[in-house]
Amino acid sequence: MTAPTIVFDLDGTLVDTAPDLVASLNHCLDHAGVQRVNELELRRHVGMGAKVMIERAFAAKQIELPALLLKELFDLFLVHYAGSLPGNSAPYPGVEDALNRFEAAGYRFAVCTNKLEDMSRRLLQGLGISGRFEAICGQDTFPYRKPDPRHLLSTIEAAGGDPAKAVMVGDSETDIVTAKAAGIPVVAVDFGYTDRHVREFEPSCIISHFDALTLELVDDLLRAAAR
Repeated sequence: MTAPTIVFDLDGTLVDTAPDLVASLNHCLDHAGVQRVNELELRRHVGMGAKVMIERAFAAKQIELPALLLKELFDLFLVHYAGSLPGNSAPYPGVEDALNRFEAAGYRFAVCTNKLEDMSRRLLQGLGISGRFEAICGQDTFPYRKPDPRHLLSTIEAAGGDPAKAVMVGDSETDIVTAKAAGIPVVAVDFGYTDRHVREFEPSCIISHFDALTLELVDDLLRAAAR
């Protein structure tokens, strides 16, 4: 019998990566001669990707950002960020305990992220938890990415799981829309990276700490989805 699977988003869900993402953004702004941003300014946008962060930083300063400069800064961002992993990033409180209790109950885990796969693996390896996941799938793992539901479904398949016995955990509209399109229950955390509260996107349920991700909660979601 196939074990149930929990698929996690990465940035803003499993791991608080904002300090390092903003540090890499400021490295790019220094290079461009643009005033730095503080973490609070862009923290709610860090889950939207490096290009969006760079674009919004320039827009906030009302500075034009030509396409060639954006490409240059994006490449610089990737080099800087990759060179600092895992940096000051850390799993959210309760993550390890949650993985332990679900593993003891026979669950398997996977990561489905729009972060590059290699960076995702290096981050999780640096934090010492990469071995907990049967599959770590990024934006370049398949020819499609979230919110395309095939990204999530293919991640479940790569983990040896069954979509009928899977739950998604994420922090953003993208995660919720992806899971809904795949027909999979979705637990939204309300402490991640989003400029709108996750309740607006109507996930299956919302938690504020990983202690609230209980066996009873996930089992109930799987039973409800099977009806």
